Amino acid sequence: QVQLVESGGGLVQAGGSLRLSCVVSGGTFSFLDLGWFRQAPGKEREFVAAITAGHGYTEYANSVKGRFTIDRDNARNTVYLQMNSLKQEDTAVYYCASYRLGSGSYYSPQNYNSWGQGTQVTVSS
Repeated sequence: QVQLVESGGGLVQAGGSLRLSCVVSGGTFSFLDLGWFRQAPGKEREFVAAITAGHGYTEYANSVKGRFTIDRDNARNTVYLQMNSLKQEDTAVYYCASYRLGSGSYYSPQNYNSWGQGTQVTVSS
């Protein structure tokens, strides 16, 4: 069973940057498609970014495109989310997840079968 552990969250001022990490174990990392989601208080969990195995094809939510970058290090079994130009509306708990192959859109949380515990990101004004 795939296990995921996020780290790197914290408090940052608007306009600042953070880099989240997610270490993955229990599976063949290089074969996994992986995603980042976030959930703000009172809101549904929403897609942020995804990266495929192999060629590392990426997808981003429109709200983070041009500011966030997802990448992966197969040697370290780690997926990253570099977040730049942070805004107050980026405040949320951020989760990484492994995608269930063949299940459809990367944007739907229902298509991911393993999740980390989350890391809090708070952006102040």
